[in-house]
Amino acid sequence: MAYLLALDQGTTSSRALVFDTDGALVAMAQQEFAQHFPQPGWVEHDPELIWQSQLAVARQALARAGIGGRDLLGLGITNQRETTLLWERATGRPIHNAIVWQDRRTAEACDALKAQGLEALFRERTGLLLDPYFSGTKLAWMLDTIPGARARAERGELAFGTVDSWLIWRLTNGRVHATDVTNASRTLMFDIRAQGWDDDLLEHLRVPRAVLPQVFSSAADFGTTEADCFGASVRIGGVAGDQQAALFGQACTTPGMVKNTYGTGCFMLIHTGEQIIPAAQGLLTTAAAQGHGAPAYALEGSIFVAGALVQWLRDGLGIIKSSGDIEALAASVPDTAGVYLVPAFVGLGSPYWDPAARGALFGLTRGATGAHIARAALEAIAFQSAELLEFMQASTAKPIEALRVDGGATANALLMQIQADLLGIPVVLPRIRETTALGAAYLAGLQAGVWGSAADIAGYWQSERVFEPVMSRDQAATRMARWRDAVSRTRGWETALDAQA
Repeated sequence: MAYLLALDQGTTSSRALVFDTDGALVAMAQQEFAQHFPQPGWVEHDPELIWQSQLAVARQALARAGIGGRDLLGLGITNQRETTLLWERATGRPIHNAIVWQDRRTAEACDALKAQGLEALFRERTGLLLDPYFSGTKLAWMLDTIPGARARAERGELAFGTVDSWLIWRLTNGRVHATDVTNASRTLMFDIRAQGWDDDLLEHLRVPRAVLPQVFSSAADFGTTEADCFGASVRIGGVAGDQQAALFGQACTTPGMVKNTYGTGCFMLIHTGEQIIPAAQGLLTTAAAQGHGAPAYALEGSIFVAGALVQWLRDGLGIIKSSGDIEALAASVPDTAGVYLVPAFVGLGSPYWDPAARGALFGLTRGATGAHIARAALEAIAFQSAELLEFMQASTAKPIEALRVDGGATANALLMQIQADLLGIPVVLPRIRETTALGAAYLAGLQAGVWGSAADIAGYWQSERVFEPVMSRDQAATRMARWRDAVSRTRGWETALDAQA
């Protein structure tokens, strides 16, 4: 048999999965790595640790499958998006830690661009908002802050990349400096209509073109790995940012289909086909994974803290010993007893885009317990996602009939039921839940000729469980209104503190 290897480089762990050509999972391996928080609101990763952990789990997954590089038809990469790296072309040595997508250090730089009246231009060209979430201002910060970096970048000595580019560079020993359209579309530097780097945006961000990677379709020839990586050279045939890869893996490849991924953050995308639909307030327009056909697009809502909230209950508060404990604890009480938790630990993403917001607990009484807080945490994840779907529905012409879901938190049946109740539509779990990695494998398989089109791949998708809503729409609306009230009280917290100081 022949196989496909997917590298799934995430925010808190590196994973590798082996699939067969029927899309079945054969083996996987995972390794967590350290998170660095140099200052409040700053989040960094060690680029070398990203590479070493990803290579290690890939080798482990192949060993568990009992195969080697010669058995692989192709390799796909999916990655945490917007995380920004800068390295020396001559040596491959990173000149700074990776600045993670959650990092908020460039909030003032974004405000300065807004003050110049540039947000409309960036919105029109990129589909994005001016927010620290995206790569462009992170890269500019590196060029301005690291001694000598800007001059070296202008001389062509440095290479910028999101995590996919970094892995491609290391896998090919520096022979290929490339990215795909989905990752490029998250940088604030890529024109999603023209499908290329935009000189006007680069000038406003003061980023020299010499540092940028070449941009390919998501299913394309990204070069071959060094033979010593996996015992034989393997063709890198698929690359997509994690959320677009999950959209593809969920077979949401026709207009109107929606998926939500519950990971470190929560990310909802609706496919819009070849049409770029102007987004409702708070949503983003982005490139969808692109095979061998015409460009494809999606609307996206991005929630910064979802699974990370459960980790905080475990590591920060000690309410649970492991992430899997939260469902039983939350289910031990019938409701939150009026407790609302707004997890704006690194500001708010969609639909608010408020980097100055901070997390808060509301409605606490002497009767509130860890169980109530645990349930409020699950509800917070569902509330945030419900808001995104409302905005997406406002942007599309026809009703959204169901939500396909994936990610680690979908194992929590209570969360999925809460989600269906708030949305008022079915929440559908796929049989294969590793949809992000599966999407990368599918893209690599397209490039290798295993499948002829996205329509061929869609035939493999099957549901495992459907959560039907049982809450009345009036009750759901009342609870959503209370949630919005809680969110409003967290807005601009850091700005208010600065004003008082």
